Amino acid sequence: MKALTYQGPGNPPKLVGVEKPEIQRPTDAIVKLKYTTICGTDLHILKGDVPTIPSGLILGHEGVGTISSTGPGISSFSPGDPVLISCISSCGTCTYCKRGMYSHCTTGGWALGNKINGTQAEYVRIPNAENSLYKMPPGIDQEGLVMLSDIFPTGLECGVLNADVKPGSTVAIIGAGPVGLAALITAQLYSPSVIVMVDPDANRLEVAKSLGATHTATPDKAVEVVKQVTEDVGCDAVLEVVGVPETFAQCQDLVAPGGRLRMWAITTRLVDTTTTPMLLKLLAARKLPADKLITHRFKFADMEKAYETFGKAGQEKALKVLIEMS
Repeated sequence: MKALTYQGPGNPPKLVGVEKPEIQRPTDAIVKLKYTTICGTDLHILKGDVPTIPSGLILGHEGVGTISSTGPGISSFSPGDPVLISCISSCGTCTYCKRGMYSHCTTGGWALGNKINGTQAEYVRIPNAENSLYKMPPGIDQEGLVMLSDIFPTGLECGVLNADVKPGSTVAIIGAGPVGLAALITAQLYSPSVIVMVDPDANRLEVAKSLGATHTATPDKAVEVVKQVTEDVGCDAVLEVVGVPETFAQCQDLVAPGGRLRMWAITTRLVDTTTTPMLLKLLAARKLPADKLITHRFKFADMEKAYETFGKAGQEKALKVLIEMS
């Protein structure tokens, strides 16, 4: 089969021929991919920011497809079932999983495209498949569904819920990339009165406005705008969705006394994907505009070009790129 593989830090990934995955444990499933996508985390991997990843590993942790085969320990899925792949693999029985901390599952967590071969391939092996796959509701938008593998549960859990967004809250979101925009969309489920989106990119601010931001600002104007819309108080919740020292510092200038800061890179856990079932229901009910974040589409044969485009997101006006496997 064909797969997109990591070639070491600083090198572009390559689409190569590799062995098709096989069932290794009773709780495994093999999924034939229909759609996948590229995450900002994948770009960090290419830069060498995750030094534990070996050269030759198949990248990717997002996708939708159909079950190709299952191990004998799988009872909820059968070959042919259309499924959503979670970016987090969870056994459901270890101490961490019982606490809802799937990201720290002792036999899973962020495994795909990190510890084991990932989803940017024609087929992928999913460990702990009973708790790491979700049946696809009939009639659902499969392109938008890919966005529920990672960015929507990440934006909701790591951003909105951790920042305790409530009805009437004032919210600032620093970073209008895919996860920041997912946080913007899901924050509206909790009826904040103000959402200020901060980003240096004018195009992304326009997208944010179209998706429900009440106000937008470039970083140099953020304090001024927040003071204006909060009567000089600051925001109740500030979500930092970039992960650099400059934006960490800016958060402190935007938060109100008694407010909550949610800084993306300061955490002892990742997204847990516990909200995925709720997000699936919202998408099926057409109340979650996940497809709005897809700006570019590529065939899998053009995967290397897709990475080039996504790596130049500002220049290409790219948010999420959708990869169709055939």
